[in-house]
Amino acid sequence: MAKSNTGSAAAAAGKRNSARRAFAYGKVTKKPAAGSKRTQKAKKDNIRIAFLGGMNEIGKNMTLFEYAGDMFLVDCGLAFPGVELLGVDSVIPDFTFVEQNADKIKGIVVTHGHEDHIGGIPYLLKVLNIPVYSTRLTIGLIKGKLQEHGILNRAKLREVKPGDKVKLGKFTVEFIHVNHSIPDAVGLAISCAGGTVIHTGDFKIDTTPVDGDMINLSRFSEYGSKGVLALLQDSTNAERPGYSMSERKVGESFLNLFRKAGKRRIVVATFASNIHRVQQIIDVAKHLRRKVAVVGRSLENLVQVGEELGYLNVPDNILISIDEIRNHSDEKLVIITTGSQGEPMSALTKIANGEHKKVTASPNDYVIISATPIPGNEKMVGNVVNELMKRSVEVIYEKMYEVHVSGHACQEEQKLMMGLIKPKFFIPVHGEQKHLRKHASLAETMGIGKKNIFVGDIGNYIEISDKGIKQLEDVPSGEVYVDGYGVGDVGNIVLKDRKRLAADGIIIIVATIDSETGDVISGPDIVSRGFVYVRESEELINSVRDRALHIIDETYNSRYRDWNSIKTALRDEISHMLYEKTKRSPMILPIIMEV
Repeated sequence: MAKSNTGSAAAAAGKRNSARRAFAYGKVTKKPAAGSKRTQKAKKDNIRIAFLGGMNEIGKNMTLFEYAGDMFLVDCGLAFPGVELLGVDSVIPDFTFVEQNADKIKGIVVTHGHEDHIGGIPYLLKVLNIPVYSTRLTIGLIKGKLQEHGILNRAKLREVKPGDKVKLGKFTVEFIHVNHSIPDAVGLAISCAGGTVIHTGDFKIDTTPVDGDMINLSRFSEYGSKGVLALLQDSTNAERPGYSMSERKVGESFLNLFRKAGKRRIVVATFASNIHRVQQIIDVAKHLRRKVAVVGRSLENLVQVGEELGYLNVPDNILISIDEIRNHSDEKLVIITTGSQGEPMSALTKIANGEHKKVTASPNDYVIISATPIPGNEKMVGNVVNELMKRSVEVIYEKMYEVHVSGHACQEEQKLMMGLIKPKFFIPVHGEQKHLRKHASLAETMGIGKKNIFVGDIGNYIEISDKGIKQLEDVPSGEVYVDGYGVGDVGNIVLKDRKRLAADGIIIIVATIDSETGDVISGPDIVSRGFVYVRESEELINSVRDRALHIIDETYNSRYRDWNSIKTALRDEISHMLYEKTKRSPMILPIIMEV
């Protein structure tokens, strides 16, 4: 399986890491000189951590812990591709370092069931079939993914509960309940002879959670009173002051908005993984005697798993299939759909564009987008809102309606956790550079000295002891692109070609040559795709044809038949000619046949 963007995983990772070195927020011991051995045995009292994802990026979370030759992983997520990654379905971590240490890795611990924490697990288990430890709902969601990939039967899935401890070589890991936008989320207390490290996972402090189970602050405090060597804390909302709102606030907003909808059909778009949000929609729909239909494969899977495992309470006869909505009047319907981020292939986007096969938007629809756009998605969400409004649909998406709350801790919650845990060293994780930096500044205000704060980067490999944080030589890391069934076979060269095709199109030159005389007996035929419309550009196409014929006559040698020289000449000269005439640079694809 290919591992990097540019062919050689190690070369790509080296190139990436040399260009973008991580830094310490304060004083950190310098890296060893080039050529030093990364595999040397760790000192007895030192814990090592390799950041393989989730640093200086949103998503793709993956961290490796090491002590005295034993290793384990925390999370293995994916990231959703930006608009520049044309055709790519998802992005997963580079597993090179994991494969290099396959005999040392005792398992993977998963903090919760969001895609940015579990999406890469099927690809990891195809490379290294290690035990997976997590809570019930998370295991249920992972099972669905493994079944899709055809590897569920051989997977080693270990279900745990908050409060449980598991032994992973010389490590003991305790699972501690936290609040997040999905049930069964946990933080981790990672203990070994070298000390205790707390990893919060994604968390918030919700005193009135929908599932009634508040974050276990007392357990974090107990560890703090015993002494914590280092804290790795979720940085997603480090820029937001105050506290995050309780999820119950959204339920209150839904009740008010559903009543306001009157006799209109209600459509709610939300994150497919937010089972608490789905529960509140169902509860309000039941209260107002409406039926609920779910649209979107990922959302349908979540409802099925949530209901089967008891995390979703669905009253009898309230759920209907999307095919049944025609049998009910608009005033009796609520449709829950994916597409809150404006994803091009999501159900809501198709509904907005009139492309959905079973749901047609109408002026009698009342659409609620129950999410805040992820940075970079604002334009896509805006496009969906605009398209719906063109169809005279009322759309509720503004923050003032309080139809979404974050699942991540804001500054006061982050400070509270730091105060309870009282770590000697602090490492912000799960965020872009601005989030990590802001979080580091926040730690300073809590009395943690600069020299004890480490702001890292993907690929960093550090060693922690009572004496300080030492940065070791970076490990292989980066991005692997998943495109259809292909994993790692789409790299920078392929993406560059796709961007060029998208920007300027392609010109295909097809010619057949007589092998004995060297004469062109067919063509050159010129095919344009995404460049110009041939019927309206006959003069340009004819000039391309004439120039191609001239180049073939000049470069073809029946004795040597240097096809590469002919094709290179066609690409270079035709490309130059077209740029001179159009200021565009389409891809030139020569196809030369000999008979």
